[in-house]
Amino acid sequence: MPDSAIHQTESHSHRGKGRPRTAETAAPSLVDLLNLVRSETATTRQELERASALGRAIVADRLALLGDLGLVDESELGTATGGRAPRLVRFAARRAAILVATLDQTAIGVGVADLSGNLLTEHHEAADLTGPPDQLTDRLAALFRWSLDRHATPAGVWGISLSVPGAVQSAQDGAFLATTPPVLPTWEGFPLVETLTRSFAVPVWMRSSVETMTMGELHAGAGLGRRTMLFVKIGRRIGAGIVCDGQLYRGAQGAAGLIGSLPVTSGGQTGSLDAMAGSDMIQREGMMAATEGRSPLLADILRRGGEVTAIEVSQAAQMGDAASAAILATSGHLIGQVVATLANALNPDLIVLSGSIVQTNDTLLAAVREAVYGASHPLVTRDLRIIRSQMGSSAGLVGAARVASEALFAPHFLKEWVLQGSPQAHPEFAALLSRLKTAPPPPPPAIPPMPPAPPQGKDHPK
Repeated sequence: MPDSAIHQTESHSHRGKGRPRTAETAAPSLVDLLNLVRSETATTRQELERASALGRAIVADRLALLGDLGLVDESELGTATGGRAPRLVRFAARRAAILVATLDQTAIGVGVADLSGNLLTEHHEAADLTGPPDQLTDRLAALFRWSLDRHATPAGVWGISLSVPGAVQSAQDGAFLATTPPVLPTWEGFPLVETLTRSFAVPVWMRSSVETMTMGELHAGAGLGRRTMLFVKIGRRIGAGIVCDGQLYRGAQGAAGLIGSLPVTSGGQTGSLDAMAGSDMIQREGMMAATEGRSPLLADILRRGGEVTAIEVSQAAQMGDAASAAILATSGHLIGQVVATLANALNPDLIVLSGSIVQTNDTLLAAVREAVYGASHPLVTRDLRIIRSQMGSSAGLVGAARVASEALFAPHFLKEWVLQGSPQAHPEFAALLSRLKTAPPPPPPAIPPMPPAPPQGKDHPK
């Protein structure tokens, strides 16, 4: 039967029987109905009939199949409005789990999320990304298994999503990774993605830390409900996440927002924004202020044998140290000049600043605000809010979970596995897993000890 005939048949509003449950006929309507339910666009059968333009019998048949697959639940009753209470159709977000991780230069975080991208638990610990990659990968796998022991789901794990320091090249939306992209120079040639895919038998996705933090802020932080937002991560590197029309903009190669490479000028010197305003500059200038006696607070740290870092400079500025405040103000003004250019181009209604330097003092935030408001068009700044993120280390994990959730249920990806009830049945993934299992694995690393219980407040059971 031609595709046009199939769609005409399924769009009839009065049909006695549903279509046969075959991939060619049922998959498109299953995908449409599941995503209507998942997005809460429609929460009853009547709403699904209207939103999908499918007949009552088709909707009933497809919901029965989705229920058999464990993807929807109709056990809850809604509010009656003059008649019998409607039965609510809910997405079974706890059917399976998504494993998420953030890999930073000095720490790793792991978490378990449900299929809607809601973070269920998280754990953070110190780590060194310059160390042997096989040892850190094995530690990551051990933390994943430890987390799963505490949050078991009926169908196990359906995906892994990683947040990494460098930019990750764009791929087709929803497409999982078959090989490890070149994002960590010290890990060049190490099969991180292949190892995790082989170990957990699930698809793996990867995004830059700026992108995942932007996604986290958009879906669970200050950006919730916003259509246009700029997210600026300030550290050794300075990057921006760009949200347009409610969607993360990645650019042609996944490199949108690399503002740290832009040239800026301060005190007659020109360099990249990273070099002129990042944490390395703050630390360097703080050391000079300490050794030259311009900062009594920082000089005292050196006298006591401590190390002057960007965090110490930020804390000193918050305590009223004039030299430290001047360093932070210089950094904030330079960042604000670049952000103002983006603001004039994109007209966001929110700018969120993140990073430990921003969290520990008000000076840098105030300097960014001053520069942006002073260099932007009045229409751009009329309703613009510039705030610091309140999500902290959770933002990257939440964003990574959203990346995997959106990929798993992207229509073109979902239609290839929905009738089998598991993304592991996706033909391309099944073929990848078969190849990886027949290929010789890398030499096994030493197994590290299991982690202690996470600090109080880092576990968020629902």
